[in-house]
Amino acid sequence: MLEKQFYKTLFKNTFDGKAVKIVYWDGKTAVYGKGNPTVTVTFKEPIPIRDVIRNASIALGEGYMDGKIQIDGSIEDLITIAYESPKSFFHNSKLINYLPKVSHNEAESKKDVQEHYDIGNDFYRLWLDETMTYSCAYFEHPDDDLKTAQLNKVNHILKKLAIKPHRKLLDIGCGWGTLMLTAAQKYSVRVVGVTLSQEQYDYVNAQIKKLGLQDVAEVRLEDYRELGDDEQYDYITSVGMFEHVGKENLGQYFADVAKYLAPKGVALIHGITRQQGGALNGWINKWIFPGGYVPGLTENLGHMIDNGLQISDMESLRRHYQKTTEMWDQNFQKVRDQVADMFDEKFVRMWDLYLQACAASFKSGNIDVIQYLLTKGPSGHDMPMTREYMYK
Repeated sequence: MLEKQFYKTLFKNTFDGKAVKIVYWDGKTAVYGKGNPTVTVTFKEPIPIRDVIRNASIALGEGYMDGKIQIDGSIEDLITIAYESPKSFFHNSKLINYLPKVSHNEAESKKDVQEHYDIGNDFYRLWLDETMTYSCAYFEHPDDDLKTAQLNKVNHILKKLAIKPHRKLLDIGCGWGTLMLTAAQKYSVRVVGVTLSQEQYDYVNAQIKKLGLQDVAEVRLEDYRELGDDEQYDYITSVGMFEHVGKENLGQYFADVAKYLAPKGVALIHGITRQQGGALNGWINKWIFPGGYVPGLTENLGHMIDNGLQISDMESLRRHYQKTTEMWDQNFQKVRDQVADMFDEKFVRMWDLYLQACAASFKSGNIDVIQYLLTKGPSGHDMPMTREYMYK
């Protein structure tokens, strides 16, 4: 009885907007919220109260992964409803007492990156577009396909830098290399990319050779903190990187951006940011992105300013990332059986939950993604006076 009452209170607070139907383990049902429910959550067995109190996101996320919880309808809609409720467990500090231990020395950073990105290129190739770009796309037109939108994003970033040919660009956290290689080919700059992922390093090296860019492109399997103290670049890009460095290393990350940026240099830093302040999600941190931390907007700005970086432009792409993650999940649904063959059904449920939860988080405004255009000190006088150049 106490267990049932705990869940009734939990769901009454969590689903006080659009209606959600709950089927309890004893077969009894209840509808929470307003209107007709479009999502049904079935508990095949109760999740222990002590686990939910310890960390509701971890307990309920693992319950879904293990098949103890069944969701009929859109997971994205379900989680959006929960995020939009101010009394939801997502906003209740009493239900996030436990968070996984986070460490960000160089050895731990490499381990964290490899746990996520070295799942295998064959896995990511199944549901990413052919550019192998694993970050927010940019939809210039509503009907852009994923590949077009990812190339839009790369060019949007490179246009913002107002690149002049035959200069040097550093890409911190280069992923599978589309941005750095586009810069080398289309904008005629020398590029260096750094990654901690062996799979990404091997892939980018193969692309450099395939495209005949050995004279102008280099990828390093290296921590960005290990670059030479005397290395400086005219342009720096870093996409989806600072979410990995951790709260305690965020200041050092922006200090290194400033250190590697030449006088009159320009940097474009693109990353997931919370306008409400920094946070991490226990389930995502434990199962998807070990060591991850989403910094707050003012937190980032403070570190930029403290390290002598001048903020020339900021742009929110939140709705673009919602659409990107939705398209990734649509692709993922088409290859569920192949992913299950590569791993198992628990892995499939975990990644489906992750992709739809991300879409819901962007949709509800719980998280944002922002592009920061930075110059070193007040040197931005070399940049165009208006934003028109970014869209030509």
